[in-house]
Amino acid sequence: MAKLIINNFTQFDIFLIQHILSWNGKRTIDRIFFWISRSGDGYLYGLVGIALLCINNPIIHKLLAAALTAFALELPIHKLMKIWIKRERPFKGVPGITFLIAPPDKYSFPSGHTGAAFLMASLFGFAFPPLQVVLYVWATLVGFSRIYLGVHYPTDVIAGMVLGVLCSQFGIWLFF
Repeated sequence: MAKLIINNFTQFDIFLIQHILSWNGKRTIDRIFFWISRSGDGYLYGLVGIALLCINNPIIHKLLAAALTAFALELPIHKLMKIWIKRERPFKGVPGITFLIAPPDKYSFPSGHTGAAFLMASLFGFAFPPLQVVLYVWATLVGFSRIYLGVHYPTDVIAGMVLGVLCSQFGIWLFF
C-alpha cells in the first residue's frame, strides 16, 4: 500500500514537472525565474538579519529571535530529511529533464530554498501584516522557480513550504 502511494506521488510529480518544464526555454522568463530563485539564497537572509540589527525596535528584536530559532530548527531538519530520504533531483531521475541552475546539494527532498522563503514570509508576514500577501507571493514564486529550473519536484516544494511555515510558527510561538 505504501509503495502504491509513493508511486502515485512520483507519477504526479513527473507529470507536473514535465508540464512546467515545457514552459522553459524562453530566455527572459528563464532569467526571471533564475533571479527569483536566487532571491531565496540563504546568505541573503543573514544580510537582512544584520540590517535589522541596526533598528532599535522591540518588535524587530523579537522577530530576529524568532527567525534565529526557526532557522536553528529548520536547517537541521531539512538536512536530515535530505540525508534520510535521498531523493534524486529531477534531472537525474527523469529522462529528458535538464536543470537551468546549479543545485546546491545532491538531493531534492525537501526544497531548502522554498522552506527558507516560507519561513521568512510567515515570520515577516506575522510581524508586518500589510506585507503578508506580497511575502507569500514571493515565497510561492521561489518554490515554483525551483521546479521551473529543474532542480525540484512539486512535492519537494510542498514539503519545504510546510517545513518553513511550521518552524516559523514555532519561533513566533516562543517569542511573541
